[in-house]
Amino acid sequence: MANEALRRRRDAQRWTQAQVAERVCAQVQAATGRDPELDANWVSRLERGAITWPSGEYRAALCVVFQVANEAELGLYPKGSAAPEERPAAETPPDDVRSLAADTELSARLTRHAAETNVNALVLEEFDADVERLARDFVSRPLSLLVPEIRTARTEVFRLLEGRQQPSQTRHLYVVAGWLSGLAAHVSLDLGDRSAAATHARTVVQCAEISEHSPLRAWARSFQSLAAYWAGDYRRAGDLAQAGQSEGRGPGTGTIKARLLSLEARARAAEGDNRSALRILALAQEARGAAGPDELPGVFSFPEAKQWTYAGTTLLAVGGDEQIRHAISASDRAVELYQAGPEGERSPGDLQAAHLDLATAYLASGEVEGAAAKLSEVFTAEGYTASITIRLRNLAALLGSEPYRGAQSAVSLRAHIHEVTVRPALASNPTESR
Repeated sequence: MANEALRRRRDAQRWTQAQVAERVCAQVQAATGRDPELDANWVSRLERGAITWPSGEYRAALCVVFQVANEAELGLYPKGSAAPEERPAAETPPDDVRSLAADTELSARLTRHAAETNVNALVLEEFDADVERLARDFVSRPLSLLVPEIRTARTEVFRLLEGRQQPSQTRHLYVVAGWLSGLAAHVSLDLGDRSAAATHARTVVQCAEISEHSPLRAWARSFQSLAAYWAGDYRRAGDLAQAGQSEGRGPGTGTIKARLLSLEARARAAEGDNRSALRILALAQEARGAAGPDELPGVFSFPEAKQWTYAGTTLLAVGGDEQIRHAISASDRAVELYQAGPEGERSPGDLQAAHLDLATAYLASGEVEGAAAKLSEVFTAEGYTASITIRLRNLAALLGSEPYRGAQSAVSLRAHIHEVTVRPALASNPTESR
């Protein structure tokens, strides 16, 4: 006996049999993680009555797709029982019973609506694994390989967010979207596109607000502080780093507080507030001692070597013979830690930044040859991030000032810096902007 109830409901939606099959497959896959590979022929067999009682997961999926309370409304019934049209008509219930039934149907519809989801635990787990892998690989893998992967993952997450999930799943997807947008922001800043980096960073902030995820929000502020620093807006860089320490429920228990304090110290020193810079730098060291494990590795963590690099830059900006000596010690410690670490976790850009700080410190001490030795460690790279290029040009400007301007060694170093900084923007060896 043909299933006219199912056919009528399909016609009312103006769906083809193939479209019904696609929707049922999607629902089953979201609920079970398995692709049933149903097609139009399967729906045709249902409508012809060749199948009257499909498996439980298919019946549940059909009820969700057509938004009905039970299988009977779709003309489905177990073998051996009477078809819905053959069952004796029930007596018309009284008004109060019909009202109660209507209220019950509303609750059933809400239950079905709440249960609808286009993701499951396995999908979320896979996204988490992708974010962790990309964050770790970002430190040392070529950008040309990572950028397509980051874009593909972001596109898929955004597509899922346009659908329907349970509230906890939606929050989880926004956290994933936030971290992936953070990677996109770093790509843009490394390539010198500050406008694109700012757009991506605002997306990270929005995702953090929606998901109420404190570590993501704090990291977003650290990135905005970083971008402001390299744009030369040191006061804003310091204020953003400070805001990241206090917004929401705080920055979290990982190394993010040490990162934010280190960023603030560097920014305060750059704007000339040396007393605050040294005080905050000491707080950053205390935060390092109290830090717990980070939620994510790689570019989203703040290794000890990076903190020593930031300390060296801060102390150089403070200036004075004593602080320059401390800056040399801090940068030497950063280089030592980077070179001793696993190759896959070694950031070329971080190492370059430490060498450039050492070169600057030696130059400030009048040791041009010492500066040249440290610069030679940087000149071998095939390309640089935007921030390393800025550091090199600042060093060239220093070499062009008194008392170095006329020295032949200084002239040669300036020419070499000019040669390496006119290369195309970095496209093969990514690193976090310094």
